[in-house]
Amino acid sequence: MFINKNCVPCQGGIPPLDTNQISKYNKLISDDWFVIDERKLVKNFVFNTFDKAIFFSNKVAQLATLEGHHPYIHINFKTVKINLFTHKIDGLHENDYLMAKKIDSLI
Repeated sequence: MFINKNCVPCQGGIPPLDTNQISKYNKLISDDWFVIDERKLVKNFVFNTFDKAIFFSNKVAQLATLEGHHPYIHINFKTVKINLFTHKIDGLHENDYLMAKKIDSLI
């Protein structure tokens, strides 16, 4: 199963996912994630309170540490924006989709 995989460190020197691959991986995650410029995977999570937003952000940080794949986490009061991409290839990799799926499972 896809979610049971772990992120594998990307050493760079490989191409980012292309349009067809992105379409394939998009089917494995929730429709709330969106792709920007075929380079970034983004989702906004909205909570009832600031404390819940911070609690969720901390859970994402713990997951990122375990997986060795760190998203940008933007906190704006009750909204947490997660921005995933693989820095070494300046684009999307399977790891980004694995993290998206795992982040969704934290809710």
